[in-house]
Amino acid sequence: WSCALPQKPALETVRSSLRLLNTSAYRLQSECRKTVPPEPGATVDYQLLTQQVIQCAYDIAKAAKQLVTITTREKKQ
Repeated sequence: WSCALPQKPALETVRSSLRLLNTSAYRLQSECRKTVPPEPGATVDYQLLTQQVIQCAYDIAKAAKQLVTITTREKKQ
C-alpha cells in the first residue's frame, strides 16, 4: 500500500489528521485486545468495550475523511 502524503507534511491539518489516525488505530488495537479476559474467570464489560471500539472506528474514519479532503483539495490546485 502506497501513500501519496509527504513524510514531513507541511500543513498542520495534515499532521493533526495523521496523529488522530495513528492514535485511534493504536487505541482500537488496545480495545480489541481487551476482548480476551486477562485471566480465567475475569469479566469483560462488552457493552463499554463495544462503545470504545465504535468511537475508535469513528475517529479513524474522521481522520481518513480529513486526509482525503485535504489531498483532493491540493490536487485541484
